[in-house]
Amino acid sequence: MTVVEDRTAGDEMLVARRAMIDSQLRVSGVNSPAILNAFNAVPREDFVPAERRAVAYIDRAVPLGGGRSLSPALTYGQMLEAAQATHDDNVLVISPNGYLAALAGQLAAQVTLADSLAAAQCGPYSLILIDGAAEVLPDSLAALLSEEGRIVTGIADRGVTRLALARKALGKVIATPLGEADFAVLAEFAAPKKWSF
Repeated sequence: MTVVEDRTAGDEMLVARRAMIDSQLRVSGVNSPAILNAFNAVPREDFVPAERRAVAYIDRAVPLGGGRSLSPALTYGQMLEAAQATHDDNVLVISPNGYLAALAGQLAAQVTLADSLAAAQCGPYSLILIDGAAEVLPDSLAALLSEEGRIVTGIADRGVTRLALARKALGKVIATPLGEADFAVLAEFAAPKKWSF
């Protein structure tokens, strides 16, 4: 590839990133300047396989292989709006890829990425972002969360996924749904199977 071809591909991705911000985020209520600047600063195409780069900015999830996907930009924008991350936050991102962590890193000074809850260590964290929907939030999350901390995640209930903000109360995590959002359901946070006849 020549330098001119490489520059053209980079220019196309920059145009696509700006179009994503204007036509997917701004029009859907993601308007915080800091969050929009984060989306502008982090190239989404760097977090998908090479053969998927051309569709990195579409308005739906991008398959990554192995049953994993990169959530739509709007989902991440809604999460970050709900989180209201500040420079003082110590953030844990539970995600199969680094895009959400890279976005959070534009907003908070300390960000730790774990590919699963089992891999999450240290803490306590003032903010936990879970990249996907949970049927249940395990009590082990409370141990990772500071007293005034919050969790932003998806909640799955009967096939519908919603954005939720959770807080720690009496050693447990209590979630409040905020509205429908496009999340992949995470097997790690599945509800225990119930016996039925």
